[in-house]
Amino acid sequence: MNKKDISISMSEAASKSLIIAIPIAILQVVPFLFLHGFPSLSNSADMGAYGFVMLFGILAHELIHMFAWTLFAKKPLSAFKLGFQWKSLTPYAHCKEPMDIRPYRIGSFAPGLLLGILPWLISLFTGDALLFLFGFLYTTAAGGDLLILWIIRNVKPNTLVEDHPTNAGCYIYES
Repeated sequence: MNKKDISISMSEAASKSLIIAIPIAILQVVPFLFLHGFPSLSNSADMGAYGFVMLFGILAHELIHMFAWTLFAKKPLSAFKLGFQWKSLTPYAHCKEPMDIRPYRIGSFAPGLLLGILPWLISLFTGDALLFLFGFLYTTAAGGDLLILWIIRNVKPNTLVEDHPTNAGCYIYES
C-alpha cells in the first residue's frame, strides 16, 4: 500500500480559511440582518458570559471531532490526542490510528454543524443576537475543517486515511 500525503500546513490552512470566511459571512449575516435587522450586543453581562462560552466552544470543537471519530470510526479514546499547535495558534484533535474516509469526513464536519450551522439556524428563528454571533463565529472557525473536506473531496469511498499529526489533512492509503 502507498501512503500519500494530502495535507497542507496549518498556517496555509489558516490563511485559506480566511477566504472561506467571506462566503460564510454573506450566507449567514445577510439572512439574519434581513429577518432581524442589526442586533444590539450592548448588555455587558451577556457579553461576559458570551466570552466564557466562546472559550469553552474552542475546546468543544475539538472534543466533537474526537467523539465523532470515536463513535463513527469505532476508535478508543486512547487513539486520540488533544493539543495546541503554538506555531500556528491552532487547537487540534488528532487520531493516531487510520480510519475509513467516511467517519473521517463525518468527524471533520461535525463541529461546524453542531457549533456553527445549528446555532445560526436557531438564531434565524429566535432573533437571538448572541446565538447568531456564536453560530457565525463557529461556522467560520470550521473553515479549516471545510478546507480539509475540500482537499479530500476526490478520495474514493472505503479508502483508509490517517489524520496528519501536524498538518491540516491526512494521509491516504492507496493499493
